[in-house]
Amino acid sequence: MTTVGEGAEPQRSDITKAGLAALVASSIEWYDFFIYLTAAALVFPAVFFPESSAVAGVLASFSTAAVGFVARPIGGVLFGHFGDKLGRKPTLVIALVLMGTATVLVGLLPGFATIGVWAPILLFVFRFCQGLAIGGQWGGAVLLATEYAPPNRRGLFGSLAQTGVPVGVIFGNLIFLAVGAVTTEAQFLAWGWRIPFLIGVLLIGVAMYIQLRLEETPAFRHLEEEQQEGNETQQRSPVLEVIKEHPKQILLAGGAFFVINGSFYILISGILDYGTRSLGLSSDAMLTAVLISSAIQIPALLGFAALTDRVGRRPVYLIGAVLLGLWAFPMFWLVNTRDIVLITLALSFGQIFLSMMYGPQAALFAEMFSARVRYSGASLGYQGAAVFAGGLAPIIMVWLLETTGTSLSVSFYILAMAAITFISVYLITDTYEDEMSQDVAGESEAIARERDATTS
Repeated sequence: MTTVGEGAEPQRSDITKAGLAALVASSIEWYDFFIYLTAAALVFPAVFFPESSAVAGVLASFSTAAVGFVARPIGGVLFGHFGDKLGRKPTLVIALVLMGTATVLVGLLPGFATIGVWAPILLFVFRFCQGLAIGGQWGGAVLLATEYAPPNRRGLFGSLAQTGVPVGVIFGNLIFLAVGAVTTEAQFLAWGWRIPFLIGVLLIGVAMYIQLRLEETPAFRHLEEEQQEGNETQQRSPVLEVIKEHPKQILLAGGAFFVINGSFYILISGILDYGTRSLGLSSDAMLTAVLISSAIQIPALLGFAALTDRVGRRPVYLIGAVLLGLWAFPMFWLVNTRDIVLITLALSFGQIFLSMMYGPQAALFAEMFSARVRYSGASLGYQGAAVFAGGLAPIIMVWLLETTGTSLSVSFYILAMAAITFISVYLITDTYEDEMSQDVAGESEAIARERDATTS
């Protein structure tokens, strides 16, 4: 089997640059995506939905946030198609520029008091663009890291792109805390909240660095060489091919992501609203708890991902699903004490158990698909689950709390998502020791392997 590295292995400096670029790009991209959720919980109900009741305003605000999740699989399809046809790097660059532009436009958007109903309409449009961008960014950043990585360190390198998530949360919360500390409540609602969004322009600079300083990934260059030599045919639509040839892999990938995505948005957004609106805690206290738990998540992501390079992705992933599902009950018991130390402890353990899955997820998804459809397959699985898990989680949480009057209902909701993820990962065959690119014969073997990469 011919590998990418044979005869033309990337230099260690190129591998390092690719990993760091994936980390930085992912961090700022997710920062842009997450600050919207923070603003949706704390600011947007008053700025864009002032005529609604408190609960209705929050639901309307979270609904605009959910639009971004609806757009994510569309972005996964669009960017996955071009990422498998034109390359990982140019597709990632376009996604980063789109996200940076949409985020800045949110920061410049007048409120309902100034332009009336056009304010929430434009907010909807800009959030949709953010969703398209994140739908394309994740696959590009993950493949930039994993396709450059040495075979025995794909889990660790893939987790660099995943680490961008807590880094983005921390950066966003720090900016919101800093702006809140130097402005009055009236100033914050009037213009202070816009500052975090305007910082999103930094993402365009990162995109330019990737465009100018990084080469295409070795796996995609190898695929291009095979196509030029006539050993490999280029598909007209990688997206249609992966849907036709590997539907089980896409569905199982989506299921594997379910509890990660749903619980994550409960931990960083749903509980933020619950703590401030239902428990009467200050937004600064809740933001601090989210920030600390996100900081703890960073070494957990890297450590568990590195562990899977030695023992495989599935064992660590499955244990994480069980622990997170069970932790959903004591987590809310601790949150309901209104003690910020115990709340921080509750969120921190939740993020640690979540990291057991999210850390190795990048490598797991990349290894489930061959190079010719990897961007499309990984993106469809990831972003498809995001619509039904993360996008709806804060809304479902608010609805459950209002309907049942108890946080126990949310705990059972998390447990149900954990069950979906456990079953999905159990049915995935671990391929962490396999190569990520093949010659023509190897590619055929890979397609056959992917068709059988589930256990029945």
